Amino acid sequence: MITAVIALALQAAPAPAPPAPPDPCQVDTRAMLALGMDAFDQDMTGGWRAVSHRPGCDARAAGLIRDYRTFLEQRLPILYWHEAQLRAALGETEVAIVLMERSRRRGDENGWNAYVDASIAFLRGDRPALTAARARLAGLPRPADFEEQTLPSGYRTRWPPNLDVVDGLIRCFGRPYRNAYAPECRAAEAANERR
Repeated sequence: MITAVIALALQAAPAPAPPAPPDPCQVDTRAMLALGMDAFDQDMTGGWRAVSHRPGCDARAAGLIRDYRTFLEQRLPILYWHEAQLRAALGETEVAIVLMERSRRRGDENGWNAYVDASIAFLRGDRPALTAARARLAGLPRPADFEEQTLPSGYRTRWPPNLDVVDGLIRCFGRPYRNAYAPECRAAEAANERR
């Protein structure tokens, strides 16, 4: 009897659906984002163009361009910043300030823009603006999920980020940026924390 019930149930069960055909617009997005600009944009048989040449995949190609552009835009601020730091260290203050301004971020929940303001104020020799930017940075609420960690470079992340750098700029105010940014200007605070 049980065998008959099982046989009837198997007959009544729908056949499994055949596997879906592969998506002709499927791409490895991570690999696409890792391409250099020329490989992504100018290679007529690679990058987004290879996807757009597939029938019905123009929307996917457009999405890849959007994703690549967003990926680059998110990384540009730090490149502006690092060039600005080098320019400031070279004494190219006005160029450094322009680049620092371009490093600002939208949706600044980690205090990046206050750090930028503090650095620009230092370069302009504006101590009140520097201390005001420091106060904004120091007043940021610590996110619940923030954990201090030591990066491979040996730098220890603390909340708020870059407060130690800003404190060094204040401590060594009036010195060249190269000196004020150096660990020695932050070292006094570290020594005070150990006491």
